[in-house]
Amino acid sequence: MKPIRVGIVGCGRISDLHQLGYRGRDDAVIAAVCDNNAAHAKKKAKAWGVQKVYTDYQHLLEDKEIDAVELLTPHHLHCPMTVQAARAGKHISVQKPMALSAAEADQMIDAANKAGVILRVYETFVFYAPVVRAKEMIDNGEIGEVRAVRMHVSTGTGDTGWKVPTSALLWRIDEKKCGGGQLVFDHGYHLFSVGYYLGGPVEKVFAWIDKTPVTETGGIVKVDAPAMIQFQYKAPRCYGNLDVEHTPKMRIYSDYYADDDRIEVIGEKGILFINRYTARTVDLPELMIFKDGKTNPIPVEGVEWHDSFIATTHNFIDNLKTGGQPQLDGPTGKAVLQFTLAALQSAATGKVVRPDDVL
Repeated sequence: MKPIRVGIVGCGRISDLHQLGYRGRDDAVIAAVCDNNAAHAKKKAKAWGVQKVYTDYQHLLEDKEIDAVELLTPHHLHCPMTVQAARAGKHISVQKPMALSAAEADQMIDAANKAGVILRVYETFVFYAPVVRAKEMIDNGEIGEVRAVRMHVSTGTGDTGWKVPTSALLWRIDEKKCGGGQLVFDHGYHLFSVGYYLGGPVEKVFAWIDKTPVTETGGIVKVDAPAMIQFQYKAPRCYGNLDVEHTPKMRIYSDYYADDDRIEVIGEKGILFINRYTARTVDLPELMIFKDGKTNPIPVEGVEWHDSFIATTHNFIDNLKTGGQPQLDGPTGKAVLQFTLAALQSAATGKVVRPDDVL
């Protein structure tokens, strides 16, 4: 059987993690790379053993040997590039956040449906092994009915982590291109995805989002933190919150981003603790359960952040092979986007916002 041939569009640093899931696969291969920076594209192609290099996205879409595209581009390009790919008959995996608005998400979903191609959102946090195991335990009733999902993010600084290039920062501080702040909308989308995954659809959101000047920029750039976001699930008697802090003086060690991401799921009979994502902060097992008066670790394999990229990519390949429904398909991606945007709108208006009403 001919392998699925994928084009990676956008050759920034994150693409190095995306390509991991294609290694050693006989059923899927990176057949082309595309970036408007020819040097970046050629460098990645050489490193990954890819023969085809494009600097024009339209030329890649015209390549009849390409079956699917992974879009790793700035957020404002997600909608038009997805629609173009669907019209060209390519399956699509688009990086989170899915789009800048629910209306854009609708355009993307409609284009994919009309073309009969798969559309899914590339979001790694819900494929992180401790979260997947936690979800299984919740579904099996091990902590009883969920009553609350508590999520936390804080930034940090560490010598071992990635250095974000200026080119990547510039578009992320331009709200017309990024769609929202760096912490709540961009990184926070990971947490909104997990909150939706673990607790289900959300009924109402109320948020406070402050601004903190970034010292290194002389205060010109401000990040969207501290923030506190509270939400009510559609499930009865179930609530959640997400707190976000900008704490650059905190030493956090990571091979990737120096962010402290942790989650608690409180059920009627117990509590699940997810203690790690991209960084090593609290010195505790990645997944723990408190139940029957005792706290015990839950052994999980694949706890590095890059493992979640591999799992996310393998899921995409499997969907392409079987025609199955992606876990983060277009409608689910739209629901998470509306959840995220509801927090931004609530903070701006001082009112409770229903995600279903977000356009």
